[in-house]
Amino acid sequence: MCNSKGSATATVRINNDRVRVTEWRFNKRGDNTGWHRHAYDYVVIPLFDGVLEIDLGDGERITAQMENGVPYYREIGVEHDVINGNDFECAFVEVELLQERT
Repeated sequence: MCNSKGSATATVRINNDRVRVTEWRFNKRGDNTGWHRHAYDYVVIPLFDGVLEIDLGDGERITAQMENGVPYYREIGVEHDVINGNDFECAFVEVELLQERT
């Protein structure tokens, strides 16, 4: 998923021909995934209540409110760096849908 090294820890939990499930763990404020572009549609399930900062490039940064267990969906091609905006450790599970849309 990432094309540049970030400081968050990615642990692949499932990887088969249909889905890739990765747990992303951010130990402290400022930890990040690294700049990347999504090659597949995906779903994110936060494992915390708090915020993530999303760097969209060109100086644009947004704050996204997360609610523990409440998923969100994004489509292929999203390019960004995800940053822990909290003063505590946080994590989310990312499910990439590896099959093409029909």
